[in-house]
Amino acid sequence: MRRREILGAALAMPALLRAGQARAATPVDVELVLAVDVSRSVDPEEQEMQFSGYEAAFRDPRLIEGIMGGPVGAIAVTMFTWSDWHIQNTVVPWMLLDGAASANRFADAIGNAPRRTWLYTSISGAMDYAARQFGQGFEGTRKVVDISGDGVNNSGRPVADARAEALAQGIVLNGLAVLDKTPAPLSLAASLPPLDTYYREEVIGGPGAFLVVAEGFQAFEAAVRRKIIREIAAVPEPGPTTERFA
Repeated sequence: MRRREILGAALAMPALLRAGQARAATPVDVELVLAVDVSRSVDPEEQEMQFSGYEAAFRDPRLIEGIMGGPVGAIAVTMFTWSDWHIQNTVVPWMLLDGAASANRFADAIGNAPRRTWLYTSISGAMDYAARQFGQGFEGTRKVVDISGDGVNNSGRPVADARAEALAQGIVLNGLAVLDKTPAPLSLAASLPPLDTYYREEVIGGPGAFLVVAEGFQAFEAAVRRKIIREIAAVPEPGPTTERFA
C-alpha cells in the first residue's frame, strides 16, 4: 500500500509542478515586446536616437500614469534588437512596471543596453522571435509586439507567414516606421513600396493594430512615446490606423 501511494505521488508530481507554474504567472494589463531594428541602414547616430527615444518614453510621467491606470495597474515589458533572419538579441529582459520607480529602472536598462549594428532587415525573423517571448512569468490581458524599423523585409521567410502565425496566437502587431531622410539609390527606391504603406499593409495586424510613422529619426522620440502610451491604455482608444510625427 505504501509503495502504491509513493508511486501515485511521483506520477502526480509533474502535473502539480505545472499547476504551480501556472499559478505563478503574474497578472498584468499588457505584455509588451519592443523590437528594435539595428540593421546597417540604421547608422550609429540613428540607433542612439532609437534607444534614447525608448528611454525617454519610459521616464515620461504621462506614460507612467498610463501604466498605473489600468485594471491591474502594471505591465510587463521586454526589449530586443533585430537584423538578419537569425540575429535577435534580448537587451532588456522581462520586467514588471507598476510605477515610476520600476519604469525608471527599465529606462536605465535601455540606456545601458549594448549598441550593435548588423546587416539585413528580417521583419519576419523579428516577428518569430517576438512570438516566442510570451508566457515567461506574466499573463496579460493583451499581448502586443511593437516593431520599429526603417526598411522592408529582405532576409528570412516571407513576412506574411510570420505575421499569420503571430496573429493566430492572439498577438497584436503594431508598427513604428521610420522614414529615413537619407535617399536610397534611385534604382532601389523605384522597386520598393513606400515604407509606411508597407508597414500598414504587410506588418501590422490584430485587434486595434495601428502604425506610427516618424518622419526621420529626429521624430522618433515623440513617435515612440505616443505609440507606447496608446498601446498600454486600459481600453485601447479607437484612434486612426496611422499617426504621423514630423
